[in-house]
Amino acid sequence: MSIRGLKKKQPKTFKVKIITVDAEMEFSCEMKWKGKDLFDLVCRALGLRETWFFGLQYTMKGICTWLKMDKKVLDQEIPKEDPISFHFLAKFYPEKVEEELLQEITQHLFFLQVKKQILDEEIYCSPEATVLLASYAVQAKYGDYDPNFHEPGFLAHDELLPKRVLRQYQLTAEMWEEKITAWYAEHRGIARDEAEMNYLKIAQDLEMYGVNYFPIAQNKNHTDLLLGVDAKGIHIYSINNRFSPNKSFEWSAIRNISYSEKELTIKPLDKKAEVFKFFSSQLKVNKLILQLCIGNHDLFMRRRKVDSIEIQQMKAQAREEKARKKMENQRLAREKQLREEAERAKEELERRLFQLEDEARQANEALLRSQEAAELLAEKAQIAEEEAKLLAQNAAEAEQERQRLEITALKTKEEKRLMEQKMREAELIAVKLVKESDRRAKEAEHLKQDLHEAREAERKAKQKLLDITKLNYPHMVKYPQSSPTDRDANFDKGSIKLDLKDIDLKRLSFEIERERLDYLEKSKKFEDRLKELKSEILALKLEEKQSGLY
Repeated sequence: MSIRGLKKKQPKTFKVKIITVDAEMEFSCEMKWKGKDLFDLVCRALGLRETWFFGLQYTMKGICTWLKMDKKVLDQEIPKEDPISFHFLAKFYPEKVEEELLQEITQHLFFLQVKKQILDEEIYCSPEATVLLASYAVQAKYGDYDPNFHEPGFLAHDELLPKRVLRQYQLTAEMWEEKITAWYAEHRGIARDEAEMNYLKIAQDLEMYGVNYFPIAQNKNHTDLLLGVDAKGIHIYSINNRFSPNKSFEWSAIRNISYSEKELTIKPLDKKAEVFKFFSSQLKVNKLILQLCIGNHDLFMRRRKVDSIEIQQMKAQAREEKARKKMENQRLAREKQLREEAERAKEELERRLFQLEDEARQANEALLRSQEAAELLAEKAQIAEEEAKLLAQNAAEAEQERQRLEITALKTKEEKRLMEQKMREAELIAVKLVKESDRRAKEAEHLKQDLHEAREAERKAKQKLLDITKLNYPHMVKYPQSSPTDRDANFDKGSIKLDLKDIDLKRLSFEIERERLDYLEKSKKFEDRLKELKSEILALKLEEKQSGLY
């Protein structure tokens, strides 16, 4: 195969992937392109004119390196991959972001990069400042806070705070969101570019902002220091403190920077001052440090000179753009205000219309209720008239009943009086019966006593007669043959009185028994009469109760 055939098969282009902070792009590059050709292509694609802040970064053997502008891309020590990946990042930082960042795209790229560095903890930020910065980031992304739209949880998928801050405080995601939203609500009316600029103005005051750190040593054997390069100069830090430098060299005070192998020398402008020498880990690190120093020094000197025509034009365009945006924002704010006022007026009219409709509905309901009330009143009047007639009839009947009750009451009173009289008579009879009973009891007692005395006298008489018989007839035992007739004849005279006495006693006993039976019969009759009186009294009481109920 000829040499010409081999040349035809060689590719004329190579692919490159450019990674920005928020996007990726792919380009086809010519084999002969230098780093500046690729860089200009990317800047044109982004619409970026402030190109001096940026560069194309790649990582080779663990060291972050910047693509050289004056050498061919393929001649540099870059990763052998397809496509070749480069990161489009800010290489140099402005001293004052508000004065130097003119284009909105430049400002936006710086905002995204600085925000990522803070979240990745490459730039230290206090917890209070991170919350404030997060609120500006939310304002730039979501616009003005609207509680109806931005409901709790709307920041759940946004990374806004460094993990160090989240670990430092035992707060839930809802608590952090509440703190950020409190600041976010105060940024109402701030446009996106203004919110991003406010973010950068706060970030540029952080100690680690815009500083590139490199481990160095004052001798070849130890790495105990850090060298920092930023927009203001070179700073020397202790290994554990990246905030406060031990020594600083401003760009205006540096005469020359040079390196030899791993040794780097900083010569102050004052020739009497001590020359600072240090050692880095690799020669590539020294080249990178020198490259950053040259670029930052050039920008430092450039800021202190009269702006070029291009910069003046860009600043004028930036001012015009800001003025235009300001007017546009004012117009939009005015339109928004008018729209909100119109919406409020519409809501007020709708509310008023609803209120009038409600009032009309209530009036209609009131009219219907009035008609129903009138009908009800008519019915009630008719019912009242009928009730009045019925009441009059009832009153007449009640009057008749009252008269009847009065008559009944009079009769009842008369009957009651008669009954009371009968009761008094019954009581008198009862008293008489009690007295008669007592008298009869006393008489019976006397009669019993007389009977007892009579029997005692009879016994004594019989005893006396017996004694007399024994005295008069002492030999009566010797004549047992005497007949009973003779004995009876002998006793006839003495027994006359005794027989008479017996007859009186029997008669007396008979009279007592007869009187006792009469007393029992009278007592029974009296008890029957008392029962009848009680029954009549109870009947009268029931009639009185029934009369009282009616």
